[in-house]
Amino acid sequence: MKKLLNQSSDITRRNFAVQAASTFLGVGLAPGLGGRLFGADDRPFEAGKGASNLRQAATAKRVIYLYMSGGMSHLDTFDPKPGAETMGPTKAIDTNVAGVQISEYLPKLAKKANLMNIVNSMLSASGAHEQANYLIHTSYALRGTIKHPAMGAWLLKFKDRLNPTLPGSVVIGGGSRHPGGGFFEAKFAPLLVNNPAAGLQNVKARFAENDFDFRYGLSQELAGEFRQRYQEVKGVRAYTEMYDDAVTLMKSADLSAFDLTQESDAVRKSYGEGNFGQGCLLARRLVENDVRFVEVNLGSWDTHTSNFVRTPELCQQLDQGFAALLGDLESRGLLNDTLVVLASEFGRTPKINQNVGRDHYPQAFSGVLAGGGIVGGRKWGKTDATGENVVEDAVSVFDFNATIAYALGLPLDQVLYSPSKRPFTVAAKGQPVVGMFS
Repeated sequence: MKKLLNQSSDITRRNFAVQAASTFLGVGLAPGLGGRLFGADDRPFEAGKGASNLRQAATAKRVIYLYMSGGMSHLDTFDPKPGAETMGPTKAIDTNVAGVQISEYLPKLAKKANLMNIVNSMLSASGAHEQANYLIHTSYALRGTIKHPAMGAWLLKFKDRLNPTLPGSVVIGGGSRHPGGGFFEAKFAPLLVNNPAAGLQNVKARFAENDFDFRYGLSQELAGEFRQRYQEVKGVRAYTEMYDDAVTLMKSADLSAFDLTQESDAVRKSYGEGNFGQGCLLARRLVENDVRFVEVNLGSWDTHTSNFVRTPELCQQLDQGFAALLGDLESRGLLNDTLVVLASEFGRTPKINQNVGRDHYPQAFSGVLAGGGIVGGRKWGKTDATGENVVEDAVSVFDFNATIAYALGLPLDQVLYSPSKRPFTVAAKGQPVVGMFS
């Protein structure tokens, strides 16, 4: 058999490896990996030289990133303007912090305002969904020739995993539009979980443990010479690392972190029964087990029509899940070194359109930072009396991402190179808003 493999072409050997994985272990490759073992640009990028001058001692070890997909209305959530015509029927309510008001649709979060730094002065360079979603996740414009890493990948690249047996990054819902690991190696890409309540699927071996170990050892032996010969090929390393990580995960004692049935009914109900609320609960369980970066998606914020019907429904899910998460993290002592981020690709127009909706609006919108060294109980930045223009302390998407990276102690000015030798930094041209930290 070894002689036949040595005489075969690279493609034949690759196909043999793929088939062997399925036959010997009862598992297959991640989608799309099997056909890209020998890409033209599969060369390791080179790290830039020199220490970073734009870094601090990390105040956060982990991130929970709550992404409001579709463009969350700032006026109807975290930046209400009492008395303004642009508010429509939405009312403002007081919070547990004097002088800070948010939307009436977020009553539970109003009681957690002391934990939040509400950023009301965000700006984006794009008003189109795909481009703006990509921009806020990567700090770079969407291009057809390159895929940039998201923040979770940068964190793992610079700091590695905290728990070596669990994925370093997990995206719950909305994974199809996520840039993932970009041009970094496959091991920095996130694990995608569609349904948090269903747990992690297909992680049980199809065979008895002894049988599995025998098949795994046999596959390692058969692939050994091939991997040694092509160990410098990025795709071969990616395949090997993916395979090893999958087996490690299957045998991890911490795999139960994905099992929400281990939580009481009361706790699960407190987060809300939908995917977002249960995703927030799963995020808490994962960071509790030292997963570095967890993103939870809540979609359908694209309210061109019936904004004042749909937004309250979305806010109910956001309010319950986010508030429960903050309270749970605080009571467990996890909020001190876990940065919780709420973000959206852009806001919605202050002007209400003819369909009683709001359109895309990158000129002004809101985000939230909590925990991980961020000072809570305040609003950062300001829009004018109608919510149309940022008038104080503007925070670009790049600055927002730089602030996240700064909290994590990442080197903001260290250059890493793509396979095509183009230079990139973690937050592009962004500067951290250091005034948000204690």
